Amino acid sequence: MTKRRVVVTGMGAITPIGNGLNEFWDGLTSGKNGVAPITKFDATNFETQFAAEVKNFSPENYIDKKSIKRMDPFTHFALATTEMAFTDSGMNLDLINKERFGVIFGSGIGGMDTLQQQYWNFFEAKNPRVISPFFVTMMISDMAAGQISIKFGLKGPNYATTSACATASHAISDAFMLIQRGSADLMICGGSEAAITEMGVGGFNAMKALSRWNDRYLEASRPFDKDRNGFVMGEGAGTLILEELEHAMNRGSKIYAEIAGIGLTGDAFHITAPAPGGEGAVRAMKEAIRDSGVLPEDIDYINAHGTSTPYNDIYETNAIKTTFGEHAYKMIVASTKSMTGHLLGAAGGIEAVATVLALKNDLIPPTINLTNPDPECDLNYSPNKSTQKVIHCAISNTFGFGGHNASILFKKFEV
Repeated sequence: MTKRRVVVTGMGAITPIGNGLNEFWDGLTSGKNGVAPITKFDATNFETQFAAEVKNFSPENYIDKKSIKRMDPFTHFALATTEMAFTDSGMNLDLINKERFGVIFGSGIGGMDTLQQQYWNFFEAKNPRVISPFFVTMMISDMAAGQISIKFGLKGPNYATTSACATASHAISDAFMLIQRGSADLMICGGSEAAITEMGVGGFNAMKALSRWNDRYLEASRPFDKDRNGFVMGEGAGTLILEELEHAMNRGSKIYAEIAGIGLTGDAFHITAPAPGGEGAVRAMKEAIRDSGVLPEDIDYINAHGTSTPYNDIYETNAIKTTFGEHAYKMIVASTKSMTGHLLGAAGGIEAVATVLALKNDLIPPTINLTNPDPECDLNYSPNKSTQKVIHCAISNTFGFGGHNASILFKKFEV
């Protein structure tokens, strides 16, 4: 049986360095830094007082005022980026069979702001009657997928993924498989996160995961650098429209790229630390390559997980060298998290968008703040400036707490 081919026909992004594809891409290629002091709450007593917040976003541009109050910010981001993706795709929804159009959209944490606010309301009043009737539906992480489906009338497969930092990549992978097997013709997929809250920052501080360079916050997200000391939290969302190739061709759609293969593995090792040598990441990348039918030497660019944490960056580098051998030194391996911070469950969404745009434009965004290279991280990370390079195939890596690994292989579209 011949596998159905799956292509990307629309995208949307809300990120700390720009909203919409043009702003996001301009921010990426110019090395824009999205990190700044936290404005969402008073972070004076927190060990980390900075983050990569979304700027200049108004949910009113996408959602009616009544509905805004009944949704958590992570759902606002999801609906907005989905509308962006529809606009980008040029699709006329009235001409689409919506029973063949599904949604898989994830969040690593869901409505943390809602959970926190409702708990405070209850704690102060000591009265359960102050809890909002919309509390549960605002908080649960599947609600972005549900609200997207409701707003656009999409009646195909509909659910959420939650796998920490691999969440959005799993959503994209599942959407790819559903189209490939014939369960849908089109899928909305991606991830959204809005966890820059007291409990979000405080929780990651408690586990010593965040950088605490409060006096040097612009330099704090520094993947593959010897002085890296933790990640910087980000927020936002990334949405992709995946479409079966023949369906896309029949409606005359523009095509950004083809998803050629996916690799999904588990470390079975530790709740936060990656497996030694990045063993799980090796298997994920190898599986994506096998699934795609391309050769390892066909890969020109890897959008690295690249979190700016001590273990991840070394183990991911080792995994790439184990997977590709000498070819590892001929590729570009760059981390857009150096600019956007780490969007947790949404990371794979905006990074898939970044990978597809790099593939389309033959231009690889930089890894900024890479000023003191770690001798153990010795690949070409496109340090501090974009790299012009013809890209035939690219991989987007995301790895999550719990040992979840996802590698998605994109390639230039050819009929």
